[in-house]
Amino acid sequence: MMKVFASSMFFILLCILHMSFSCSGQAAASISIAAPMEKAEQEALYSTIQSFVGKWWNGSDLYPDPCGWTPIQGVSCDLSNGLWYVTSLDIGPVHDNSLNCAPNADFGPHLFALKHLKSLSFFNCFVSPHHLLTIPTDKWESLADSLESLEFRSNPGLVGQIPATFGGLKNLQSLVLIQNGLSSKIPTDIGNLSNLKRLVLSQNQITGKIPDSLGSLSGLLILDLSRNLLSGPLPHTLGKLTSLLKLDLSSNQLAGSIQGELRNLKNLTLLDLSRNRFSGGLTNSFQEMSSVEELVLSNNPVGGDIMSLNWQNLKCLLVLDLSNMSLTGGIPDSIAELKRLRFLGLNDNNLAGDIPPRIGALPNISAIYLNGNYLTGELKFSELFYGKMGRRFGAWNNTNLCYPIELKSTGHAPYGVKPCHQEATTLHENISDLDEKSNLGKGDLNHDSHPTVSLAFPSFASNGLCLCYIFLCELFMIALDFSLTRFAW
Repeated sequence: MMKVFASSMFFILLCILHMSFSCSGQAAASISIAAPMEKAEQEALYSTIQSFVGKWWNGSDLYPDPCGWTPIQGVSCDLSNGLWYVTSLDIGPVHDNSLNCAPNADFGPHLFALKHLKSLSFFNCFVSPHHLLTIPTDKWESLADSLESLEFRSNPGLVGQIPATFGGLKNLQSLVLIQNGLSSKIPTDIGNLSNLKRLVLSQNQITGKIPDSLGSLSGLLILDLSRNLLSGPLPHTLGKLTSLLKLDLSSNQLAGSIQGELRNLKNLTLLDLSRNRFSGGLTNSFQEMSSVEELVLSNNPVGGDIMSLNWQNLKCLLVLDLSNMSLTGGIPDSIAELKRLRFLGLNDNNLAGDIPPRIGALPNISAIYLNGNYLTGELKFSELFYGKMGRRFGAWNNTNLCYPIELKSTGHAPYGVKPCHQEATTLHENISDLDEKSNLGKGDLNHDSHPTVSLAFPSFASNGLCLCYIFLCELFMIALDFSLTRFAW
């Protein structure tokens, strides 16, 4: 009995200890949640948000504890020395209850008082064509020690230049300025951001050349300057970005030859130089990019012979788009070695010759476009291939290309390609010219005769005379004999 009582008391004691620890943990959590926020920090947060969403917004009434029990959507905080500080601020309609900007949104001075800010983003905030705004050029140095990510996305009302003072944000790892109204040139000071991993300035109206200083961003993983008005040649310094994974310079006005320094980008998985003005032919540097998965060079007057490269070296290729590049030569059979290839675009070039049947056997291919060339001969892909690809196999606008006529009845004939007609027995193939094969007047033969028009009778030679000719002569003699007999009678 005493043993049972002792066991029960021990179990009760364990329960009390567990409850005690649970309560103390909750108390600690309550203390953590109830940690105070520095008053100046709180006021700076309220004023900053108010400058973007409108004066109607009263943070002290709506969110008296913005880092605690009344959190604000788009605001994140961290504890530092027992106090809450704002570390992330997202302005714009990212979520249903996000902070939406007012038509007259503006940058207030209090933004730069949030000195623990690590991430700052504006999405679809500055959109009014009647209220154009520029990014402040000063005070960014106050965020230099903390800011790691700065983004402006989909703000067509945000115009003017990219502040050179962004180059002083020494801890910045991501600078993203997408689909805004920004113009002017890329500041050379951007090259000072030694910790930068991602630089995306696409879909703006940025002009001028790509600055050489970007070659100093040795740790850069993503460089996207697409859909701007950039001009001039590729800087040689791009070859120094050996950590680069993605390089997108598409849809600009870049010109000149494609630099051989690109061969140094051994880790590159995407290279998109499409829709520019590059020329000078395909350089051998491309075949050294063994890690590239997407190679898009389309819509450039590059020119040159596509057969000059060893395409089989690019074993990782998933996408190869060389369309509309004024390329010459034939379709390289080595492309059939790219077993991972999913998309092949060679359309609208000056390619000639037969199409290698092996490219139809690529195991992962889902689209092949060869239209708009000078390809010839008979397509030799399987019916299964045409059924799988449909119109994702493009071979139209190749005048002398055809497909086997038996495919016509299967419903799997390639779109825009004519059937190959069985050559009918022609006059040239079935009878020789009698005048050149046999000269009856002279009794000699001409073995160097050329084909001429005939009556399509089959011809057989015997002792140098045409049997059909002998037959006709005999008929003529019989008829003549018969006529003479009647006349005599």
